[in-house]
Amino acid sequence: MIARAYTVAFEGVDARHVEVQCAVTPGVPAFSLVGLPDKAVSEARDRVRTALTSMAIALPSKRITVNLSPADLPKEGSHFDLPIALALLAALEIIPKDAIEGTTSLGELSLDGTIMPVIGALPAAMAAAEEDRTLLCPKASGAEAAWVGAAHVIGAATLADVVRHFTGQAPLPAAQPGEVIAPPLGRDLRDVKGQERAKRALEIAAAGRHHLMLIGTPGSGKSMLAARLPGILPPLDAREALETSMIHSLAGLLDQGGISRARPFREPHHTASMAAIVGGGRRASPGEISLAHNGVLFMDEFPEFSRTVLETLRQPIETGEVMIARANAHVTYPCRFMLIAAANPCKCGYLSEPSRACSRAPVCGEDYLGRISGPLMDRFDLRVDVPPVSFSDLDLPPSGDSSAEVAGRVAAAQAVQAARFADAPGTRLNSDAEGAILDAVATPDAEGRALLTRMADRFGLSARGYHRVLRVARTIADLDGSANVRRPHVAEAASYRITTAKET
Repeated sequence: MIARAYTVAFEGVDARHVEVQCAVTPGVPAFSLVGLPDKAVSEARDRVRTALTSMAIALPSKRITVNLSPADLPKEGSHFDLPIALALLAALEIIPKDAIEGTTSLGELSLDGTIMPVIGALPAAMAAAEEDRTLLCPKASGAEAAWVGAAHVIGAATLADVVRHFTGQAPLPAAQPGEVIAPPLGRDLRDVKGQERAKRALEIAAAGRHHLMLIGTPGSGKSMLAARLPGILPPLDAREALETSMIHSLAGLLDQGGISRARPFREPHHTASMAAIVGGGRRASPGEISLAHNGVLFMDEFPEFSRTVLETLRQPIETGEVMIARANAHVTYPCRFMLIAAANPCKCGYLSEPSRACSRAPVCGEDYLGRISGPLMDRFDLRVDVPPVSFSDLDLPPSGDSSAEVAGRVAAAQAVQAARFADAPGTRLNSDAEGAILDAVATPDAEGRALLTRMADRFGLSARGYHRVLRVARTIADLDGSANVRRPHVAEAASYRITTAKET
């Protein structure tokens, strides 16, 4: 007798359907599991056997074979426990076969039959909705999965509850979505004394999702500025929140099934490995650049990161996705993030202060920032020097606009961009525009074009640099409320770029 249950296997943020086939046949008593399972899946035999024993269900003295189809798809994770148990229960005629064939399930079984929460409930619900199936998941994961309104989701606390549900003794209620977690109150930009140019660059970067490099002496406020960036970014819209939450679901970062509208802000340490930053490991898990999708990746002490790590950022910055290629997996994750990098001007950090600079100046600065390759530096839309703040300035009252005021301008500029690119798939903000779309929206007036041409010749801008100046100028024009890109917008955009114009 063969019974079938359904579950999913994860490939990046995609959930691929897996059919769990169970056959109970005469022969030497055995419990075999086939279909390219990993160690965690193979151990499901003992967890399922013991969980059934705790419910006073004894396995027959027959040969039990469980096949995970398609057999050539790697199966990883403990979430296969519940579908294997369902297929076995149906094969033993304890629950109806037809009832579980309309259900996609996932969950880890403890030895007493409790269903433990697992990662990936949100993408699993998306996959179940595509097949018009009900999703059965652990009760603790139900609030997360229920955010997919197109799928009917039920959460179960124990395997006994599942049996009672499918036999009609005690049907389980539908799971309800978790709470929308309000964005936390960000730190105020007015706390930063001085640094008006850096604040302006931060506003431009936030409005158009442009990459920003901050270079300054230790204690000048680089990290303080970056920490205030979340306070000026608009919350995630519904589509972005679902995209981001699917990645965080696979990483096990969703809190009690709640969906946050706050944009991710990731700040990995400079000792982080390439797998931690880009993604990888045994299960090809998402890295920091994917966890920062639709948000901010702040990399402090940028030149201190491994050269290999830095160079792997180049392609994801351009394409907005990263492919993790391993011997047993090729997984693609989205990673459209805003990169904020902070660096000292040299190893000691005081290159710009003659009274404190080391005897190796300026070679020490060239060597230190030389760790950042020209092609990578070319991908920063804005570069800002953050000078030290004098002690007398620290006693001055707060200056400049508050984070709330800046956030209002950023939100207005992004709303203009959303309307502008409504009919352009794959383009949401100015930083995404390229080709004919960029020419149509960012071509400056005659004076602006003449200025940009002179600057490109004078400072040797690359083609990439030329187009990035146009994107930044378009964002500045949006903040200015201008329908057209004019000479002042080009001049300001180029002023953030010319210090990085020497390409290698």
